[in-house]
Amino acid sequence: MDHQDISDFLPPEAAWFDAPGRRSPVAGAPSLETLMARARELSGGYLKEHARRTETERRVSEEATALFREAGFFRMMQPARFGGYEYGFTAFIDVISELGRGCPSSSWGCSLGSVHQWLLGTFPLQAQEDVWNDNPHAIMCGSYAPAATCEKADGGYLVSGKWHWSSNIDNSDWALIGVFFPPDDETPEKHAGFLLVPRKDWAVDDDWFTAGQAGTGSKTVWIEKPTFVPEHRKLTFAQASSNNPPGARTNDNPLYRLPFLSTVPVCLVAPILGAAQGAIDEFSEMVGVRVTRGAVAGGGGRLKDFFPVQSRMAEATALLDAARLLIYRDTADVERMAAAGQKIDVDTRIRNRRDHAFATRMARDAIEAIFANVGGNGMALEQPIQRFWRDGNTIAKHISLNWDAVSSMVGQQMLGLEPKGQY
Repeated sequence: MDHQDISDFLPPEAAWFDAPGRRSPVAGAPSLETLMARARELSGGYLKEHARRTETERRVSEEATALFREAGFFRMMQPARFGGYEYGFTAFIDVISELGRGCPSSSWGCSLGSVHQWLLGTFPLQAQEDVWNDNPHAIMCGSYAPAATCEKADGGYLVSGKWHWSSNIDNSDWALIGVFFPPDDETPEKHAGFLLVPRKDWAVDDDWFTAGQAGTGSKTVWIEKPTFVPEHRKLTFAQASSNNPPGARTNDNPLYRLPFLSTVPVCLVAPILGAAQGAIDEFSEMVGVRVTRGAVAGGGGRLKDFFPVQSRMAEATALLDAARLLIYRDTADVERMAAAGQKIDVDTRIRNRRDHAFATRMARDAIEAIFANVGGNGMALEQPIQRFWRDGNTIAKHISLNWDAVSSMVGQQMLGLEPKGQY
């Protein structure tokens, strides 16, 4: 089965799929069909052909980044006042998962670069102007965990430290760093949030050496000495998780009123959806021509004639379709709620967090079902399936998608306990 678009598998009455985020409100923006055609061309061409090189070089290449920029992928969720298209997360999932079919690491780099355009759109307008006025093509890397405590200074903050796992750092113009802010008039206790820091103020600590997702370039942002960041480049976690962050007050598009964690983790899920489809694609091609060698007995049989191969293919495609349906349903729901001016309540936000993790688990299991039948040939470095397997398992271990961590929070909410986690 060659997955092209999730709508191919949905009946017309699946109205939830027709989400506001699948349409751009910007005159002259490319259609989603056009963006998807560009993604398919890149996925099956450049990204697939250079996937091993991306892994070896441990970063998304400048060439791939230029192709993403030319295709308009970094403009998808960027505010229109800075040249963006203001598509929503449902369209974003389409494009990023398609790129993942060719190279999950490159898809991940594009995903983070693109979704951070949306996140910047929720910052105060002056912060957006700082980033985009001089360079409307600027993109950001980010490390969300509050890894340092900043100090209050006149008009802003002083910050220093190291922020690990900043994906696509080599191609980024700014860094989004997680910090603890000192108590202030609005929040009387220490509280977490983000600061924006330009490339000139930080160095790259080249420490990304991994078995999976090696090509994401998820190295460390290093600010060695206390560095000043103005107050307007601040966004607290509470603001990001609300239905009215600072940027939403200067933009009429309800896209920028979506709570941070009810949507942003799809930027991590979409690449593994693509990886699962890529593994299915490669396995379909492999079994179509391969016969068993049969060192002892049974040689000469066509792989596609074996029941376990047939069954695993069915299992993998069912798991992937189920994962996609969950993610699209949840994301479309919150896009519609925001468009209607409804508050995204805690139950909905925690449900979405559950499904981010569970869809990831199903996509990983889809890859596992395929990988169980690849045989010795599937372990060759030139065979993409082993890369999809390593990349998929690495994505599934991301703390934001870890089933044990997320599911316990969901269970706490369902049982009337205080949920302990991020939602």
